[in-house]
Amino acid sequence: MTSAPSLLVRDATEIDLAAIEAIYRPYVLTNLATFEEIPPSIDELSRRLATVRALGLPYLVAERDGQVVGYCYANTYRARPAYRNTIEDSVYLADGMGGQGIGRALLSTLIERCAQGGWRQMVAVIGDSANTASVGLHRSLGFEMIGTMPAVGFKLGRWVDTVIMQRPLGPGGDEPPEPLKTQQQS
Repeated sequence: MTSAPSLLVRDATEIDLAAIEAIYRPYVLTNLATFEEIPPSIDELSRRLATVRALGLPYLVAERDGQVVGYCYANTYRARPAYRNTIEDSVYLADGMGGQGIGRALLSTLIERCAQGGWRQMVAVIGDSANTASVGLHRSLGFEMIGTMPAVGFKLGRWVDTVIMQRPLGPGGDEPPEPLKTQQQS
């Protein structure tokens, strides 16, 4: 667990899902940071939490004075086996919580935990090239700009870009990963 004055970053639990839903809903309905257009139910968020946990990846919340004010998680980047060492991060803050170090506390803890888990690359797929807060946060924590994919999403009546950023975890691409285990090897 990571803590700062009145801020605690910890593993998310089922009890946190109502707060997570309340944070995420406005992003889905009014924001370009996510390309999701229908807010997921708490049951769906529970399924997503279980999926992330089953992969051994972190799903974290930030608490300030006992209230969830943000969350983040890592998930697979792509399903194909060759991508197994690359993960994607997601970070969301409650309305009005930006600029207070909450995103930095969440993402830095996520990076540290994922590096300990043996993953080698973390990718940020940032909705909207005008999302300078997310781009700045990622850059400040060692992500490099890979590129911008123009007009790949259409949301809220307009075409939206996606920014791709990436950072190595642990030895990154300097050493080979653990061999892929097949069912025959099990």
